[in-house]
Amino acid sequence: MKLVIVESPTKSKTIGHYLGNDYEVLASKGHIKDLATSGKGGLGVDVDNDFKPKYVVNKDKIKIVSELKKKAKNAEEIIIATDPDREGEAIAYSLLTVLDLPIETTKRLEFHEITKDSIKKAIEEPRTIDMNLVYSQEARRIIDRIIGFKLSGLLRNKISSKSAGRVQSVALKLICDHEEEILNFKSEKFYELSGTISYEDKEYELELYKYKDEKLDSFKNESEAKLAYSSLKEDVVVVDKEEKEKYLSAKEPFRTSTLQQQAFSKYGFSTKKTTFLAQELYEGVETSEGLVGLITYIRTDSTRLSDVFVENAKSYIIDKFGENYYKGVSKIKKNVKGAQDAHEAIRPTSLERTPGSMKKHLSLDQYRLYKLIFERTLSSLMSDKKVLSVTNYLKSGDITFKLTGNNVLFAGYDVFKLDEEDKKVPELEINSTYKLLKSELKEDETKPPARYSEGRLVKLMEDKGIGRPSTYSSTIQTLIERKYVTSKKGLLTPTEQGMLTSKVLYKYFPDLINTEYTAKMETSLDDISSGEENRTEVIREFYDPFIKHFEEVKEVMYKEPLKKTGEICPECGSDLVERVGRYGKFVCCSNYPNCHYIKKEEKAAPEEIGRNCPNCGSPLVKRKNKKGQEFIGCSNFPKCRYIEGNEKNEVETPIEEERICPECGAKLVLRKQRKGNKYFYGCSNFPKCKHIENIVKKD
Repeated sequence: MKLVIVESPTKSKTIGHYLGNDYEVLASKGHIKDLATSGKGGLGVDVDNDFKPKYVVNKDKIKIVSELKKKAKNAEEIIIATDPDREGEAIAYSLLTVLDLPIETTKRLEFHEITKDSIKKAIEEPRTIDMNLVYSQEARRIIDRIIGFKLSGLLRNKISSKSAGRVQSVALKLICDHEEEILNFKSEKFYELSGTISYEDKEYELELYKYKDEKLDSFKNESEAKLAYSSLKEDVVVVDKEEKEKYLSAKEPFRTSTLQQQAFSKYGFSTKKTTFLAQELYEGVETSEGLVGLITYIRTDSTRLSDVFVENAKSYIIDKFGENYYKGVSKIKKNVKGAQDAHEAIRPTSLERTPGSMKKHLSLDQYRLYKLIFERTLSSLMSDKKVLSVTNYLKSGDITFKLTGNNVLFAGYDVFKLDEEDKKVPELEINSTYKLLKSELKEDETKPPARYSEGRLVKLMEDKGIGRPSTYSSTIQTLIERKYVTSKKGLLTPTEQGMLTSKVLYKYFPDLINTEYTAKMETSLDDISSGEENRTEVIREFYDPFIKHFEEVKEVMYKEPLKKTGEICPECGSDLVERVGRYGKFVCCSNYPNCHYIKKEEKAAPEEIGRNCPNCGSPLVKRKNKKGQEFIGCSNFPKCRYIEGNEKNEVETPIEEERICPECGAKLVLRKQRKGNKYFYGCSNFPKCKHIENIVKKD
């Protein structure tokens, strides 16, 4: 039996489905090793010995590693089939080391889609571990560990922030800088003038084009706007028109960032949700064929499509829509900063698996994303959309309006309705007159720029070369988890702590927390993977100036003054202040560590519900359990433990014939044993009184 190791349980099932009974496929469930937290500064790196890393098996992977070792002993061959990127290569290398496998001969499978043909080809054409990719990932991890540990500790000590990071801190600065623009924005009033006409029983809204001979889309001056509005007549006359044929090209196939942007724009999916859904589609879903991967590898910055797929797509498009709908691969390609082009674009693995045929096998959101990928990929190879752009100019008084839109002459790629619906307009005859049904002068004011959506931030990160496709989503999630930003309906707003963190980091580490430096670092890490840069030299080039500057900053960085609550410590008389700990804000003495007083939160008094306890007569109140679930119980707790509606356990039920405890005088209640269905009488004053009585038959 041959053993194949992947990183995902779902992926292991899909690949196992294709390989058959001669193979056993197991999953490592992600990384099995990480840097230790021992050594100098807890970095897990020997900075004096060429940054030699010390790895340890993750605690939650000890059992998995043990199982893999047992299986490896009896396997006739061991094959590694982790994802085709830096992280996948690092996982593969970790598996080699824990299983003590020879790097020169151990087979490493590489495939970019999980289908029968691609798995078969990978088995026939295995490669070995690419150590340049491993060194690149290792350098990234070491640099991130040094920045993370050093800056995070400093921030926790100085301003009670939770963490900092090479990519996350730059992304945070982008959000905070944009927030400053929003906060500093000063709105200005303007006045919009519009009109409406009717043509063939349909109403069309006219936009302002000119006032007298001046082109403008709105008025800045109220008196001028009112004067212009007063010049309007009852009719408008068509004074001119322009018609022009335009050809609109389809967008390129999806890469990681554009998929995340479009999924947010169309469906409001967060980057985390899009990544999760795409991963499911890539790793395999259960269909009538069995488990099958529906799309290619999802972490890519390439828009390239394989020649085989293009040929299949050509036949599909011509058969379904006609020969005039096929265009082929566009010769003009956008250059993505730092793009590696190691993988294809995100595309369907087979055009036979149409969204319609797969719908019954997918959840609604899986179907939506798959349909988006399927149609975007095909449309990228289809003919241009041909439209007639029409602009009618209509005059009334001193005002010239315009009525514009596109009339579709040939749908081309937009047979899938990927674009917003075209605004159709009539082609009006010059000198024709139309009744001005209504006109409106509306006061408005300029709006501040909108906050970045998750999709917009991903685009910015890509444009500036910050991070890579595999890190866009996780970077945003880290900022949210650290409470540096909030995400409501996908729009990112920095918190007060986030703004402070960004401000302090940029003040003391301006050379590190900027887009140019981070982009340059990404390029250096990419160069390690291609063998153009040396791992140790890249780390050393970063480490020496960083650690020198860090030691200087550590001595001079101010400590943010703690916010006083206005209260006095009851133990020593010092001011009480707010601090931020691991579990959030709390109030304590400013004289710490000399005084350890921590103010306990006062719990609100339980709300009475207007009924009394049937056991002891005390008022019943609303309470909450440890999980935050509300229930009704006795206010005399813990003397009386009555809970209303506790049918599941029937812990305490009043007895029809009142019985009194002979030991303490409290009432006896009917209780149920923890095991079995036996009942007994117990004292309601439990646990202070543990008197019990058995139930006899006459009872």
